[in-house]
Amino acid sequence: MRPPVTDIAAPAAPQMKPWIEAIHAYVPGKSKAADGRRLVKLSANENPLGTSPLALAARAEAVPPALYPDPDSTALREALGALHGIDPARIICGTGSGELLTIAASAFAGPGDDVLYVRYGFSLYEIAARRCGAQPVEAPDRDYGTDVDALLAAVTERTRVVFIANPNNPTGTFLTRAELARLHAGLPSQVLLVIDQAYAEYVPPEADDGGIALAQAHANVLATRTFSKAYGLAGERVGWGTGAPAIIAALNRIRGPFNIGNGAQAVALAAVADQDFVERTRAHNNAERARFAARIEALGNHGLRAVPSEANFVLVLFEGALSASTALDGLAQRGYAVRHLPGQGLPQALRITIGTAEQMAEIAAALGEMAEAAR
Repeated sequence: MRPPVTDIAAPAAPQMKPWIEAIHAYVPGKSKAADGRRLVKLSANENPLGTSPLALAARAEAVPPALYPDPDSTALREALGALHGIDPARIICGTGSGELLTIAASAFAGPGDDVLYVRYGFSLYEIAARRCGAQPVEAPDRDYGTDVDALLAAVTERTRVVFIANPNNPTGTFLTRAELARLHAGLPSQVLLVIDQAYAEYVPPEADDGGIALAQAHANVLATRTFSKAYGLAGERVGWGTGAPAIIAALNRIRGPFNIGNGAQAVALAAVADQDFVERTRAHNNAERARFAARIEALGNHGLRAVPSEANFVLVLFEGALSASTALDGLAQRGYAVRHLPGQGLPQALRITIGTAEQMAEIAAALGEMAEAAR
């Protein structure tokens, strides 16, 4: 029998890995004021039109919850393949696109590797990098948007994964098809380019960035999408991705087993069939976004500026007497929750989800009143 070790002090409890301890947990958008009041939630980029009636009706016909779901989401992958012209074998489904983003980093990066993304990118990218022990690396932005040259200049022999959100969250900026192709062409073949297209359905079809086409044509591209935004299924946690067979096989090894429940699969499948709802969502969003951005630009003499957006939100910059934190509190007093992101280096900005026409008019008017009072 091995004698007990008595001369080495053992930890008093299990110790987390240092790269996990370095993670700052993801912070969702708030829906309540400091005093507990329920606010109109324009802080989480949810769909103001709700959910497709076809998707809601599909809940009643879902496989009973007592039974395990299809672990491969077969019917949903086939429907997505038919809609986008993709072989279903090259599609993977996840609990939101977030699961796929994190396991992409875990599958292709680890201790000693770098995961690269642009400054003011989605906060989950840093978490995904640290979760697998890789080093997160930020490349400089260009006026809150993606700078392809800066990203390429930041690539080293340690780089294993490059994340790009297009449209970008939280800034709403957009990289054109030509620029996205140039980014990919400049990357070494062993670097995985992950194109996070969570807001792609808000982009007019003629302006598509070509991310899915890149994922079909090359061995080092993964394109991901979600049902949480334009499809109005944020509460169901369904996302999907497509890439080369080897990439999909790697992700299938480590995704959660039975990761999408019966109800979520049924609702998402019905949502795919209702593209009219998606088109109505895009039309409403893009019209109200343009009106709201114009109202903010009219306040330019008060130091307010709207970053050009292709998503379902607008990042409003406060560069005058009215601060973002003051505006945040003022909007909460008027019943609205919006997103302040000082933790992402944006203390001077608020990300405001596009809601109904009435809501956006009220917010713009409130910002105007506060800006005038701050002069």
